[in-house]
Amino acid sequence: MTVLDTTQPVTTASSAAGAAGASQSSNPARSAESTTAAPAAVPRRPGRIRLAYRAFLRDRVAVVAACLLLLVFVVAVFAPVLAPYSPIAGDSSQRLAGIGTPGHPLGLDGQGRDILSRLLFGARNTLAVALIPVLVVIPVSLMIGLLAGYSKGRLGDALMRLMDVLFAFPMVLFAIAVAAVLGSGMGNVMIAIGLTLIPYMARVAYTATVQESSREYIEASKAGGATTPEILFKELLPNVISPVLVYATTLSGLMIVVAAGLSFLGIGISPPTPDWGVMTADGQSVLLWGFPHVATIPGLAILMVALAFNLIGDGVRDALDPRKQTM
Repeated sequence: MTVLDTTQPVTTASSAAGAAGASQSSNPARSAESTTAAPAAVPRRPGRIRLAYRAFLRDRVAVVAACLLLLVFVVAVFAPVLAPYSPIAGDSSQRLAGIGTPGHPLGLDGQGRDILSRLLFGARNTLAVALIPVLVVIPVSLMIGLLAGYSKGRLGDALMRLMDVLFAFPMVLFAIAVAAVLGSGMGNVMIAIGLTLIPYMARVAYTATVQESSREYIEASKAGGATTPEILFKELLPNVISPVLVYATTLSGLMIVVAAGLSFLGIGISPPTPDWGVMTADGQSVLLWGFPHVATIPGLAILMVALAFNLIGDGVRDALDPRKQTM
């Protein structure tokens, strides 16, 4: 009978374990690599702009408003190509023709001019008068707000007291007063609207600057030897510009209404230049005659674009909110 030797496998396993231990002892670096797992790659967090963009896309109402506004911009740019008729020349034989007239889907006004053509060309002037002053006033208001909110001395007090004097006048009345002094015309209307916007946007920039100036990162920048221009433009400006842009987007819709109101009162863009406010004023005289389409169509266009700007402003405000970006 053959007797099995059970000690041989144990001896072999022990020798293998000993050899492995010796190998690990002789190569400590390899031993450390085998016992310590490599750290997992940390995913890179998207930037602030990308997070805001994603948050804005989640707001369906704001996205629809942005698409609508984009369509209006495209129509305004290509108005000479899209307009079927001249916005100034008219046909007196078809004056006040209603909606659905052959060749004139939106009808004609009291001068026999095609309403669709005037609406397309009027979008260019209406958007320009409302948006250009806002874009020009943004850097001016930022400078006033940054200097007044950070300096906190005589310069800051003088700037904000001047803004308080202008802020005391109602926006619409101040715009009417400036436009009445300067006279009608597109350039004068832009100046009137720009001067009206400065105190409102400067106040927003000033409030944001005062809040940010007391934070720890500003104190750290001062302790690190940063100069005043570096603190204003590298530290404060990126954090102050967000509320100003949101407020400017909302004001753009209001400025469309103000510009149309100035034209309606006869102190804005002079006729026969196509403008939605001028078109609404022209339609007022024939409104009671049974031709409401002359004033209603441009009035609805003003309402639609102004509402779109307000909805986009709400969407931008929510998109820049860090709490909404993490949802």
